[in-house]
Amino acid sequence: MKLLIDFLPILLFFGAFKYYDIYVGTAVLMAATVVQTGLIYWMDRRLQTMHKITLALVLLFGTLTLTLHDDRFIKWKPTVLYAAMAIGLAVSIWVMKKNFLKIMLGSQLALPEPIWKKLNLIWVGYCIFMAAINGYVAAYYSTEDWVNFKLWGYAFPLAFIVAQGFYIAPHLKSDEGKE
Repeated sequence: MKLLIDFLPILLFFGAFKYYDIYVGTAVLMAATVVQTGLIYWMDRRLQTMHKITLALVLLFGTLTLTLHDDRFIKWKPTVLYAAMAIGLAVSIWVMKKNFLKIMLGSQLALPEPIWKKLNLIWVGYCIFMAAINGYVAAYYSTEDWVNFKLWGYAFPLAFIVAQGFYIAPHLKSDEGKE
C-alpha cells in the first residue's frame, strides 16, 4: 500500500502529461503530492523530514512552473532535491559529525556504526548521481523525453533500494543472532 502511495504522484503526473501537457501534469503532481502527504500523515501520525521537503519543493517549483509558464522549474526540481540531500548528508557527517541517515532510520534498523557511515557515503554518491542524471536529461532533452525518463528512471531508485537491502542484510542477520 505504501509503495503505491509513494509512486502515485509520479504516475498521475505521467498520465496527465501524456493526455494533456506539462502544465496540467504539474498541477496534478502538486495536488497528488498534497494528497500523498496527507495520507502518509493519516497512516503514520507524523511526516518524515523527506516528506516535508518533497512537498515544499513540489509546491514551490510547481507554482513557479505554472505561474511563469516555464517547464524548466518542474524539470529541475529533482536535481535540486537530490543535490540538497547529498549536501545535507555530507555536511552532517563531515562537518556536524552526525549521521542523519542513522538518526532518521536508526530506530528501524540496528546496524553497526561502520555500516551506517558507509551507508551514508553510499547515499551521498547516489544522490549526486541522481542529481546529475536528472540535470543532464532536463538540460539536453525535450520535455517529453524528460517525463519518460522520470517514469522509466524509477529503475534507478528501485535498483538502489534492492542493492542497499543486499548490502545491509548480512549485518541485520548478525545483529539478530546476538539478541
